[in-house]
Amino acid sequence: MKPLQPIQLLQLSFFTLLTLTITSHFLLTFLSSHPHLLLSLTFSLLALLARLAARPRPVLLLDYACFTPPFDRKCSLEVCEYFVRRSRRFTPKSEDFMRGILRKSGLGNETYAPPFIFNADHNANHASALQEAEEGMFASIDSLFARTDIDPSHVDVLIVTCGMFSPSPSLSSIIVNKYGMNPSVKTFNLSGMGCSSGVASIDLAAKILSKDRSIKYALVVVTESISLNWYFGENRSMLVTNCIFRVGCAAALVTNDPSARAKAKLELVRALRTHHGADNRAYRAAMQEEDAVGEVGVALTKDLIRVAGEGLRAHVRALAPCVLPLSQVLAYAWHAVASWVARDMSRKPYVPDFGSVFEHVCVHTGGRAVIEAVAGVMRLGEEVTEPARMTLHRFGNTSSSLVFYELAYYEAKGRVRRGDRMWMLAFGTGFKVCSIVWKAIDDVKMGSDNPWRDCIHRYPL
Repeated sequence: MKPLQPIQLLQLSFFTLLTLTITSHFLLTFLSSHPHLLLSLTFSLLALLARLAARPRPVLLLDYACFTPPFDRKCSLEVCEYFVRRSRRFTPKSEDFMRGILRKSGLGNETYAPPFIFNADHNANHASALQEAEEGMFASIDSLFARTDIDPSHVDVLIVTCGMFSPSPSLSSIIVNKYGMNPSVKTFNLSGMGCSSGVASIDLAAKILSKDRSIKYALVVVTESISLNWYFGENRSMLVTNCIFRVGCAAALVTNDPSARAKAKLELVRALRTHHGADNRAYRAAMQEEDAVGEVGVALTKDLIRVAGEGLRAHVRALAPCVLPLSQVLAYAWHAVASWVARDMSRKPYVPDFGSVFEHVCVHTGGRAVIEAVAGVMRLGEEVTEPARMTLHRFGNTSSSLVFYELAYYEAKGRVRRGDRMWMLAFGTGFKVCSIVWKAIDDVKMGSDNPWRDCIHRYPL
């Protein structure tokens, strides 16, 4: 088809304008003779405009950055054993127990430990914890601002989450001071929420952005400081945390500015948080407390995997109707009704095919047993849990920031394509299950500061 000539474009424009003018004239003439109809149309138009003005703006993930500690902070299994022996605070039985956990934990030899591990004095103090937190926060925020070209003064909301470390002044105040943010910035500190707080903080940012159009940018910083939370007692349920938790941090910039869509990576589709703390066994599944001799640690009970499975099933029942196609919702409902009619509640519940809904799933990287439990409940194949297993091997359990390291894995592999849907799933103490569903705005390529850049060629193992 040949392009129109200039004279043809002019004729077409004139004809369109003439048609609109004549149509408008006849429409106004008709409405002027029917005032009730004119009034109804006016009110309908005003109601439509008001509804459009009140409609929440889409929430976009502009970009994010993950912290990669220095090379000399790598904590191999040999380094772990050396630290345990050098501290001289564990019995041989406890040393053997941790050695066994480390060997079957799924962690590799390139995870990162806090700075105090490598000091001559093996005791951590407040300064050690603060150093660990600041290193991760500042490095990830610097990288994020450089990538997005956003000035810190443009940040309207700052959300910082750290489960086990809450200094005074707060971590958010430390960031405001470091980057000279505006006095009007609204700050939030989330603590004690465990590994789910990274997803929960994104949900909080999204709710704030969707309600107030005067707020455009929310900076979410997801970190954990494990320096003061090493356990030096003999309680085995508390010794496990020494073996699986490692250093990690992420920062994300979330916005509701429509003009930022061209640069944004993901659009928020759905967020869901369920809290199962009313059940006492779920509440106590992971708890910080003192052991018999007064040593403080985080006890991971034997009920943890069962609680995670039950919490996930309840969470999925709430999430499924919002994300599944109608055919699978009907199949799920039919199976539930058939089980009730047959009075056979022992029948295995129908598990929807989430592979048809989500192209990518960031499974909670709490440990090998947790990944296997989620895969069993959701009937996920190894190809789906690959990013979680590889993230556990490369970085360990980085607590609340783990889902961003998984997202970085997908990007490093070049798997995120335009229109892809991604499900981030995380568990937290209390006991909580949190989900975020994203949709990719465009194909995503690996950035120069991707934490997998120097090793992605070795994965999957």
